[in-house]
Order: sequence, then structure tokens, then C-alpha cells
Amino acid sequence: MQLLLLLSVFVIATCGLVYELIAGTLASYLLGDSVTQFSTIIGTYLFAMGIGSWLSRYITRNLLAVFVQIEVLVGIVGGCSAAMLFLLFPHVQEFRVLLYGTVLVTGTLVGVEIPLLLRILKDKLEFSDLVSRVFTFDYIGALFASLLFPLILVPQLGLIRSAFLFGLLNVAVAIWLLAMLKQDIPWVRLHRGGAIAAFIALLMGFVYSDRIMEISESGQYPDSVIFSRSSPYQRLVLTKSGNDLRLFLNNNLQFSSRDEYRYHESLVHPAMASLDAPKRVLVLGGGDGLGVREILKYPSVEEVTLVDLDPLMTELFSTHALLREINRRSLHSPKVNIVHADAFQWLRARGSDAAKFDFIMVDFPDPATFSLGKLYSSAFYRLLSNALAENGQAAIQSTSPFAARQSYWCIVETIKSAGLEATPYHALVPSFGEWGFVIAGHRPFTPAARYPDGLAFVNRETFSNMLSFPPDMGPMPAPVNTLHNQALVRSFEAEWGEYLHN
Repeated sequence: MQLLLLLSVFVIATCGLVYELIAGTLASYLLGDSVTQFSTIIGTYLFAMGIGSWLSRYITRNLLAVFVQIEVLVGIVGGCSAAMLFLLFPHVQEFRVLLYGTVLVTGTLVGVEIPLLLRILKDKLEFSDLVSRVFTFDYIGALFASLLFPLILVPQLGLIRSAFLFGLLNVAVAIWLLAMLKQDIPWVRLHRGGAIAAFIALLMGFVYSDRIMEISESGQYPDSVIFSRSSPYQRLVLTKSGNDLRLFLNNNLQFSSRDEYRYHESLVHPAMASLDAPKRVLVLGGGDGLGVREILKYPSVEEVTLVDLDPLMTELFSTHALLREINRRSLHSPKVNIVHADAFQWLRARGSDAAKFDFIMVDFPDPATFSLGKLYSSAFYRLLSNALAENGQAAIQSTSPFAARQSYWCIVETIKSAGLEATPYHALVPSFGEWGFVIAGHRPFTPAARYPDGLAFVNRETFSNMLSFPPDMGPMPAPVNTLHNQALVRSFEAEWGEYLHN
């Protein structure tokens, strides 16, 4: 009995932490700002465990039977949590109430378990031995879950299937205890019937997880979902309506095939066309290959190094037939070398003596989280400056100066703080509205006299208009974004939140 219950502690700890990680990851997918989401989810979960521990004092009879019942309840609530939250997200206005309510219920149930086990085992072991063994198994289970979650569960199973799997484990523990200790548990057949019913329901959820996710995403996106998968870094969803393909990362639109050319021509050509026969190019982000497609229109280019964090992104845009057509198989070009790494760390590792780049394209998602905010910091732009040739230019995607005016000018000021000349400009991309960019270099920027043939949007006249900002998008006081203040992330969240709710 001792070993059986101690092994139960291991399973309980593993399952409990997995439910916590699933809730935090799901919140960051759906609500953004991963640091805030994970911090508040963890705090709420630990607080709920404290409530559960306190409530356990009121359980005075049939401790083993109650423990089994709680195992089943944890399995049902935690196992179904991801599916329920994904399904209800498009339909519940106060989604945070539902999210944190689920976390509170799960954490409270988990918090009851360990105190109950200690009381069940108190007559079997010395107190000091009891506490050390229970918490040893508890902490080992937590370590196991923390390694298993990012390396296997998210990339291989996804959030919904992972939740159902660990719900099954919780209920399996209950069924195991009912079989091994049936003589100590009253009404054992009734408990066994309930546990088996819960196991079957969770098993059905596990088997049909993909279908549940399809139903969920059909409610979130107006167009047909033709691809969806989670990586350790983000959730990628591709939708199609007629000839329009749209990519969403963590629920945020990244491009529409109808007008992405406006965005990518604006990002690449004003800076690159101003250079004299650029040869070495660096692309940071941009794993979709659409910016690389524009870069390869310059015959002088000899090599393009693309640094993108997520292998799933470059794999998708290298293998999916429709996406290869859009990026014109740019990621298959022999000139392109793909590196999967964090751009900040990759630039740091190069050192100041490494070969410089004639053109650098920076195409990261907007600074909606602190992990992304570091890629818009003064420290990052100093690394960018070190990688840029003396006569080179960098082009940086810089969010909307209309929807997030202060955030845009914060990026401009941050680039200047790194010792670079900054040339702000903007373009109208119908899927996004007015969008902002910045050209950065060691020397003042001189607009190009001519552009490559065949461009659909950018030419001398249109770029001249891009340099002019109307009063509602014009310069305004803005702080420098540093690693320690992350001022940009806070202003971005506030401005976009207000814009989207008005």
C-alpha cells in the first residue's frame, strides 16, 4: 500500500503541473503576453492548491475513498480543461473568468490530494520519513512534467490531447487503487463504475482531439482551416477562402495572400534598392520566405542567412504546395541558408569580428510579449548595428503608427539610441491598415533612384509618399525600450487593447 500510494504522488504531481502548464500555454495562445499569463496562472494555481490544502481538514471519514473520488474529479476537470476552453473561447465574452475559474477548481482539487495522502499514510511511516518520501515523489513528478511538456507533449500531441492523456492517468490511478485496495474502500463497485465511465469519456476525448480542435478553430476563424499545429513556440493556423490564404500565429493574423506583397515589398525594397549590388543578406524572423522572395529579385545577392526560431514555420513554408507557390520556393534557393535559433542569442554568439551583412531584414511578430519585446530593445539593435556593414541598411517591421502610435515611435527612438540613423515610413496594407517600418543604418539613408522591374506596389513615387506622416501618426514623445523596462510591451498592449475595443 505504501509504495502504491507513493507512486500515486508521482502521478499526481506530474498531472498537476501539466494542467498548470497547459492553462498557461493556452492563455498565451489566446490572450497574448505570455509572461503575464504564465505568472498569473501559476499564482492562481498555487493559491488554489492552498485553498484545497486548507479544505482537506474537513474531510474526516473514508479518506481513501475520498482520495479516489478526487483523483477522478481531477482527471475529469483537468483532462477536459483544454478542450472546453478552446471550444468556448469564441463564444464567451469574459473568457478570463472561465479560464481562471477552471484553474481555481483544478488547483483546489489537486491541493486536497497531498494532505489526504499524508493522513492516509501517517500510521504506516514515521513522520519524518513520511514527509520526505511524499515530497520527494512530488518534486520528481514536477521535474518530469516540466521536461516532458515542451519536448514531447506540445509538439507531438498538442494541448487538447495532452490534457486528455493526463486526465486518463489521474483516473487510471483511481482505478488502480480501487483494484488493489478494494477491501479498504466502501461502496467500491459504485466508485469503480464512476471511474470507468470517466476513463471511457476521457479516452473518447483523446481519440477525437483533432476533431475537437477543428470545431474550436472553425469558430475562431471565419475561413476554412486547412492546417493547424502547435510548436514549442507558437500555434500556427492556416486558413483558406477562395484564393485567399491567411496565416495566424497564436490567433494573430500574419499575412493575407491577397495583399502580403504590399507588406513585403515595402519592407524589403526601399532599403535594399538603395544599396549598390548587395551580396550578403541576413533575414531575422520571416520564416515564411515571403521577404526572401523579394530579396532574391536582386541578382547581386550571393547568400541569404535566414534565422527563425521555429522549425515548424520554415518546414511548413518549404513543403506546403500552396505556400511554396506564394513564396516562389524561395526557401529552396541554393543561396538561402536556414538557421533555427533565437535571433538575439544568434547575434550575440557571432561576435563583433564576424563578417558583416549588406542588408538585414527584421520581420518579427509585434512586441506583444516580453519575450518578443527583447527583439525590439536597445540591446538588440546594438547587436544589429554590429552585424551591419558600414554602408549597409536594415529594414525593420515596426507595428502600426496609427493603432499604436507611441509604440511605433518608441521603436524609432530605440533604434536611434543604439547609434543608428533611423528613417521611419509607413504603407497601407488593407489586411492590417496603416503599417510602419523603419530603415536603419550607420549613415543617413538616401532613397533609391530605381527599383527592380515587376513590383506591384513600391516605386519612387509611392515610397516618397510613405515618408510623409499625417498628424495622427506623426512623431510623439516616446521612451527607449530596454531589456529592464520593456516599455514598448506595456504601451503596445495598452494601445492595441484600446484600438481593438473601440
